[in-house]
Amino acid sequence: MEEQQMMAVAEAILFIAGDPVPVRSIAEVLDIDVDTAERLMEKMAEAYASQHRGLQLIRINDAYQLVTRPEYGEYIRRFTGATKEQSLSRACLETLAIIAYNQPVTKADIEQLRGVKCDHAIAVLLEKNLIREVGRLDAPGKPKLYGTTELFLKSFGLSSIDDLPPLKPQQAT
Repeated sequence: MEEQQMMAVAEAILFIAGDPVPVRSIAEVLDIDVDTAERLMEKMAEAYASQHRGLQLIRINDAYQLVTRPEYGEYIRRFTGATKEQSLSRACLETLAIIAYNQPVTKADIEQLRGVKCDHAIAVLLEKNLIREVGRLDAPGKPKLYGTTELFLKSFGLSSIDDLPPLKPQQAT
C-alpha cells in the first residue's frame, strides 16, 4: 500500500474513533511497524498544519486524535448552540498545577503545598475529568493518588506530561 493510501486509512480510523488512537493500533491495521506508523502520523500532522484546515492531528502520549482547531471554537459553539466553556477557579488551577507537576500525589500533599483544604477543587477537577485516581499510597489509610488525564493534556495542548513548562525556582521573600 502506498503512503497516501495509508494516510487515508489512518485518517478514516481517527475520524471514526473520535478518541485518541494508539500508534501501535494504527501500525497493526496498516500492517507496518510502529516506527513507520509514527513517521506516517507525524507527516500527516504536518500536512494538516501546513494546509490550515479546520482540523488538526494532535499527539497525546503514544496516540493520535483528529480535533478541531482551537481558533474555530467560537464558530463551532455557534453551530452547536453550546455555551462557552466555564473556566476553572484559581483554587482549581493551583490544585491542577500541583497534581500535574507532582503526580502521583495525595490530597494531603496537595493541601500541604497549597496551605488550604482542597476537597472542592479535587471534586471539580474529577468531575471535569482533568484528573483521576491513579492508585493508592502504600501507607496507613491507603490515601488516593491523583494524576492528570488525557483530557488535561488535550485541554492544555500538551502531547505528554513531559511537555509541561519547567517550574521556575521560587525566590526568597
